[in-house]
Amino acid sequence: MKPSSEIDDVVVTRVAARQPERARAFADEHGIADIENDYVALCTSEEVDLVYNGLPPSAHARWSIAALEAGKHVLCEKPFAMNGGEAQLMVDAAQRSGRVLIEAFHYRFHPLFDRVLKIIASGQIGAIQHIESHFHVPIKFRPDELRYDRALGGGSMMDLGCYPLHWARTVMGAEPEVLSAKAVWHESGVDIAMRAELEFPDGVRASISSAMSEQLPPSRDVILVVKGDSGELSVDNPVAPHNGHVLDVTTSAGHYTEEVAGGTTYFHQLQHVAAVLRGDAAAVTGGEDAVGNMRALDSIYWLAGAGNA
Repeated sequence: MKPSSEIDDVVVTRVAARQPERARAFADEHGIADIENDYVALCTSEEVDLVYNGLPPSAHARWSIAALEAGKHVLCEKPFAMNGGEAQLMVDAAQRSGRVLIEAFHYRFHPLFDRVLKIIASGQIGAIQHIESHFHVPIKFRPDELRYDRALGGGSMMDLGCYPLHWARTVMGAEPEVLSAKAVWHESGVDIAMRAELEFPDGVRASISSAMSEQLPPSRDVILVVKGDSGELSVDNPVAPHNGHVLDVTTSAGHYTEEVAGGTTYFHQLQHVAAVLRGDAAAVTGGEDAVGNMRALDSIYWLAGAGNA
């Protein structure tokens, strides 16, 4: 809620939940004017211009499309959908409606990642040779934990690994071929760890991984490393740099570290969404990018044997 109070032309007008009493409690706690009794009412409310879809991935396509068809813009949480086919249906609905559909990869809107892309584009580390990225964090199993529920879109690669995949695709500005993938499966049916090897055009390889086992160390382990033929760039905590990060660059000219100033990733994300809706900026996530990420996730799960898990 805080970012909306920091941006002049953004107001949260309504909230909805499966149980209206939960929506009312949330609205009262955060000073939201009113609630809608269900998701249909929220999507069709005249008081709503943009719907934020923070539901489990299994509900992203249904309710994002419903909102778009009702004439609303949509900010949809990651992972964008359950698969590439659903993602394409969402993008098609946005194109038919003429509404904006943005994927909420909040990291992408922080000045840190723009700085990363600028350093790479400057040629400081030379031509990219290899990318290594991972997101490892312990997540405790509970029967009601959606990340341990395959039907809702759970799994370490869906919830966490979608970030390292997106970092690699964004750095390369291209779609990869998934060469291999290997998972560690939990008894619930979801992957608690996944590692995939990718190849981008010009032979650039990338290794990405995710892990959410309860046995992992509690400390943060979120890294992006881009190796070039004349240097290397690494970022500790690209996903939430407002909680602390380090940008480390080694080149033929020497070595330096940076911390890039900025607000929370959520503030910058909402700021970007508002600019897109005003017509002052073009959306940098969503559309073909969102479909590409989901199709790559599909390939990773297929090669990891998801159909047999």
